[in-house]
Amino acid sequence: MKILSVNAGSSSMKFQLFDMPSEKVLVSSTFERIGLNNSFYTIKVNGQKIKKEASLENHTEAVCLFLNELQANKFVSNLDEIEAVGHRVVHGGDKYSESAIIDEKVIEDIKSFIPLAPLHNPAGILGINSIREALPDAVNVAIFDTAFHQTMEDEAFIYPIPYEWYTENAVRRYGFHGTSYQYVATRIADILGTDKYKAIICHLGNGASITAIKDGKCVDTSMGITPIAGIPMGTRCGDIDPSIIEYMMKTTGKSIDDIMFELNKKSGLLGVSGISSDSRDIEEAIEKGNERAILAQKIYVRSILSFIASYYCILGGADVIAFTAGIGENSALTRKDIMNALEPLGVKIDEEANKGRGEECLISSAASKIKCYVIPTDEELMMGRETYELSK
Repeated sequence: MKILSVNAGSSSMKFQLFDMPSEKVLVSSTFERIGLNNSFYTIKVNGQKIKKEASLENHTEAVCLFLNELQANKFVSNLDEIEAVGHRVVHGGDKYSESAIIDEKVIEDIKSFIPLAPLHNPAGILGINSIREALPDAVNVAIFDTAFHQTMEDEAFIYPIPYEWYTENAVRRYGFHGTSYQYVATRIADILGTDKYKAIICHLGNGASITAIKDGKCVDTSMGITPIAGIPMGTRCGDIDPSIIEYMMKTTGKSIDDIMFELNKKSGLLGVSGISSDSRDIEEAIEKGNERAILAQKIYVRSILSFIASYYCILGGADVIAFTAGIGENSALTRKDIMNALEPLGVKIDEEANKGRGEECLISSAASKIKCYVIPTDEELMMGRETYELSK
């Protein structure tokens, strides 16, 4: 059975075609700068990544080009072989605690959550509509980033604000990166040989969050009603005093939109370092003694530590700390800084093992009271699994 995973952004689309249930990746492709100048796409054919320039006016054109590539390279003999398609949808509110087969009601629900995710949900709808038009006979499944976190108790997701903000305006903690956490949680269970465990997973990428998990279910997570909350990220500020917003509006004359843009796009590692949102650039500057890069790294690590320590207490201990996503999987420096600071919890690093990049590995020593792992995430595979199970 051929299953397609689709991740649509406002100006990008990512595709991955699986043969299920073997989980073999047949082809993957990324389309960039949709609706903008200099648009292009890459596709992996026979293990080789090929880049092609293309005029991409909209998401439908990207879908058509990808499907043409599938047939031209004989990944499918005809498009009817694609029986189901899984779509990443960033926000499912508190209505969806699991993936759902897409019908008109689900589409309307996704639209209703646009005020909670104004940049992401419209892109998801574009992707869904484009695929439904191109593959009218395929089953479409929505995989919600927020679904995994719906197991949180009230005290974890309700903010200490007027309660009516929650009941009347849906203001609460939702959490994101759910598909990634679901995959890593499954891998932890496989590694330990049991689904009874306490874990703290650090999804550290350009967007980053921390989640506490007990027996495979979310107990608490760092992101909030939107993905700006929690730890500082590549360009997002993370948790700050909300009065800063009012103060900056009054002292600079900037609008709320201006301030929110800067908190989302000009803060985090970029804002503090003044160099880059990319941790590789930050680390290179640290090696050269750049003081603001050093400060950005210290703030980043300190915030991560505060969440890990909090979740350790909430969980009543931890069996595993896992690092995933771009920084978590590849930055030995960041993992080392975090693990060395966690020594009061009994964490002991294996310096040699920690030098690895992008591979699943135990990076704590035998003396460590908490096992620490690098576990590369695979959101597309998790989407493929969810889609396969629902479409069967």
